Amino acid sequence: MTVRQLAQELNMNIISGEKGLDNPIEGGYTSDLLSDVMGNSEMGQCWITLQTHKNIMAIASLKEIACIVLVKGLLPNDDTKQQSNEEGIPILSTQKETFEITGEIYSLLKK
Repeated sequence: MTVRQLAQELNMNIISGEKGLDNPIEGGYTSDLLSDVMGNSEMGQCWITLQTHKNIMAIASLKEIACIVLVKGLLPNDDTKQQSNEEGIPILSTQKETFEITGEIYSLLKK
């Protein structure tokens, strides 16, 4: 599944990083603790978080994350969006809670 397909299937808003919409998603990781994501996420995963600051892009780039999903309708800071566009790592947003969207993404990826 690609980031574009994930966004379409779950009706998520594409906020930035459009040039990475064809990134393949190989799994997911849910965490709001940056050190946890840095230590335990894997390349090609979809990262679900409520963090919106620029440091999420540093972690996503370092770990080669496929995309970032922001929960609860949160939107990234302007400098975060700019970095997302530069790196081609999409940021998506959903109104759903973390638990709900994590389950939905898990179900889609396991099909």
